[in-house]
Amino acid sequence: MEKIHLTRKIQLLIDSSDADFVYEARGKIMTWQSACYRCANLVYTHQFLQEQIKDMVYLTEGIKLKVTDGSKDPDGILTSSRTNSTYKVLTNHFKGILPSNVYNNLNNILVGSFSRDKQHYYTGERTIKNFKKEIAMPFSGECLRKLAEVKEGAYFTFTLFGIPFKTYLGRNFDDKRDLLRGVMSAGYKLSTSYLKLEDHKKIYLLATFEQDKEVHLLNEEVIAEASLSLEHPLVVRIGKVQLTIGNKEEFLYRRLAIQSARRRVQKSWTMNKAGHGRTRKQKPLKKFHHMERDYVDYKLQVYSRKLIDFCLKYHAATLILTNQMEKEEAAKEEAFVLRNWSYGKLKDKIAYKADKAGINLIVE
Repeated sequence: MEKIHLTRKIQLLIDSSDADFVYEARGKIMTWQSACYRCANLVYTHQFLQEQIKDMVYLTEGIKLKVTDGSKDPDGILTSSRTNSTYKVLTNHFKGILPSNVYNNLNNILVGSFSRDKQHYYTGERTIKNFKKEIAMPFSGECLRKLAEVKEGAYFTFTLFGIPFKTYLGRNFDDKRDLLRGVMSAGYKLSTSYLKLEDHKKIYLLATFEQDKEVHLLNEEVIAEASLSLEHPLVVRIGKVQLTIGNKEEFLYRRLAIQSARRRVQKSWTMNKAGHGRTRKQKPLKKFHHMERDYVDYKLQVYSRKLIDFCLKYHAATLILTNQMEKEEAAKEEAFVLRNWSYGKLKDKIAYKADKAGINLIVE
């Protein structure tokens, strides 16, 4: 059966009351992230150099060079495969500094991404990626061990590379608890996930859950037609039945109100009480940092979910976004619409949920 993957961002706390242990564990994670950042840049540098060697044959006249395994190809110049060549480089530099599972997964992911983009690098259309120090650290799902639920889902505990963690799920009524319970009951499988340290303070788990694609009774003859507009985020029709999802007032006006409030705070922050300098003055501004993004993300999740539920209710096997390409081109000429209406994000969420439900999405 076809698989789909769900990724959820979960905040983690080091599960220990010993302050010295917590400090040491946090320092270890910081060291890993720094090493991971250097690993990523090394992989891309070596992969790029290997790709360019064949264009440097003018340095060795009359010699044919192939960036392949020499044991499999007489013209090959590598002692192993391209993936294994950079793995050897990482082993020589980071063995004992970074868990081998992390740099092994990182190497496989980056070699794959480089192969997909190498044509753009070869023609000069792009420069090779330069990775940031906040890079996430990939690891295999099997490395997360002793997953246990505490106090009826108040939080979960587990160990990762010998460090005990517990989750901080807050009061959000989302599906994170159900997904973690599914891993415990073997209903879901935890595939390659990521550990990330942000601002040298907060630790996050980017958990990727693998599950079977949903099976629904759909009718190939039933087609749903949806349109995105300024007056209503979504209008969908199946035969004579029509559903209007959302409206301008609840989405756009609220978003503009958040933007306006943030601008007012920005104008007045210099007059705030100092105490701890710039940090104290900007404290009222921080609450707006992700407020607009989170509001928009929530509303688009609701709109896309209602659309797919409507299609499933009437067993529609095909969903068509009508005249969407024309609307996106028109939106590019209107800065206000492009900035505030989030056509792209809504389309992505619809595409994801449609694929999960087995609905064929067509964008006209």
